[in-house]
Amino acid sequence: MPPLNLALVGCGKMGSALLNGWIKGKIEADFTVINPSPLSFSLPRSVYYASSVQSAAARLAKADMIVLAVKPQIMAGICADLKPLVPETALILSIAAGKTIQSFEQVFGPAQPVIRVMPNTPAAIGKGASVAVANKNTSPDDKARTTRLLECAGTLDWLEDESLLDAVTALSGSGPAYLFYLIEVLSEAGIRNGLPPDLSVKLARQTVIGAAALAEENPETDAATLRQNVTSPGGTTEAALKVLMNGEMQDIFEKALSAARDRGKALNQ
Repeated sequence: MPPLNLALVGCGKMGSALLNGWIKGKIEADFTVINPSPLSFSLPRSVYYASSVQSAAARLAKADMIVLAVKPQIMAGICADLKPLVPETALILSIAAGKTIQSFEQVFGPAQPVIRVMPNTPAAIGKGASVAVANKNTSPDDKARTTRLLECAGTLDWLEDESLLDAVTALSGSGPAYLFYLIEVLSEAGIRNGLPPDLSVKLARQTVIGAAALAEENPETDAATLRQNVTSPGGTTEAALKVLMNGEMQDIFEKALSAARDRGKALNQ
């Protein structure tokens, strides 16, 4: 495919993670980054930067794809600014939680190609997990380009049922934060069991990193089997798991994911 004219609107944590993934993945594109606030990092010289939608009007007029990576709360205003500048054939690709395809069709028109994607921040190092849904106007080339962009930053799965994206957001979109919190919890538990703070933090962090890498290296082995491989009958791991697997953790995570899912739905109201 020919190089893309791609405009990234919003270059915060998620937008910059995707941009880093694309650059590392050597995506052939003429990148435009639009971000109203000054960036806290330097962009490659090949990336054009604009502080407003209006100042990038000439580049937006040639865009093949507009990636919307701004907060859901300001999405309506950004889309209103983009509407008169974006070609009708340009793909609108949104990574905003809770903003439905229909909401973008209402702004840009019912014929505009639109794809919703829910990525996560490990995309910055090529370890992201993304899920996408496309509207009926999206061409095979649009989907192929989206697949190329997201797979260079990790994995991509496609869904037909857009309503499931709120659950995806709750699981993989927010999921990295749960694992980082687990590192915090393990570290504090180690400290309370007498370990020096620096050592406890190091051990907790590396344990999560190593366990995740082991799961990645064994994709055909389910998590239950991996867990059982660590658990000797009558041993220390079994003693700990008897505490963890009493039903409370499952309930807590179900409540947490439900809260995140419901918040995603509320953001579209």
